[in-house]
Amino acid sequence: MMPGRINPRQMNQMMKRLGINIKEIENVEQVVIRTDTKEYVFDDAEVTVMDAQGVKTYQISGKPRIVDRKEEIPQSDIDLVSEQTGKSKEEAKKALEKTKGDIAEAILLLTER
Repeated sequence: MMPGRINPRQMNQMMKRLGINIKEIENVEQVVIRTDTKEYVFDDAEVTVMDAQGVKTYQISGKPRIVDRKEEIPQSDIDLVSEQTGKSKEEAKKALEKTKGDIAEAILLLTER
């Protein structure tokens, strides 16, 4: 029984009368939510879709793994810094990571050494 003494069957009937449909998405393997600094990875999540008068709401249930996102440095930036400074691509990549992708600052960092 649900709170307020309404059984689940009655609740489903009431929701249908109000134009609310709920269904579960089956066989979900993974759900990933990305922000600018983190990734929330839900493995084996339960996902429910609620359709209320044409507006769909997704509910994700499960325990997330929270992973820090590293900013990916484009290979073209690494090549440019390497060519401009005469340093190896690995050194150029490390400098770009240290300067958070700022090409000019990475070049200055490598040429000041």
